[in-house]
Amino acid sequence: MIVVSNTSPINNLAAIGQLNLLPQMYGKVIIPETVYEELTKIPVEGTEEVKSSNWIERRLVTNISLVNEFKDRLDPGEAEAIALAIELKADLLLIDERLGRGVAESRNLDIIGVLGILLEAKKQGFVTLIQPLLEQLKSCNFWIKPELYSRVLTLAGE
Repeated sequence: MIVVSNTSPINNLAAIGQLNLLPQMYGKVIIPETVYEELTKIPVEGTEEVKSSNWIERRLVTNISLVNEFKDRLDPGEAEAIALAIELKADLLLIDERLGRGVAESRNLDIIGVLGILLEAKKQGFVTLIQPLLEQLKSCNFWIKPELYSRVLTLAGE
């Protein structure tokens, strides 16, 4: 399975101590260089794991014109992650931001964000409860609409 990630899912999972879910669920995760720079430029939770992990693979995006097309609407990390997912014909793109998700979906990419990852992790038995993790995300300034929060808990059976 080819999985490409943008910055935010890795940052957010690291912030709540759940970065280990990614290799458990997907094995290897591929990130473009700009995402690597965003993840390691400022030392935060997960920075050292990103630098030293053997499950994160850095790749250069070769289709620069595609990146430039996306940069008109998206930040550089998102633009590169979407372009790389297209180049690699990725099975899944990890991305949270609404605008980036829309662009990815318009290019027929399968996407999942941190909430979907947590739901899938519970389904696979990697986590037992999602609600405490959602609360941790909220305390890390991850904004979740109240309706979405309730929906996620319902889907999780909590």
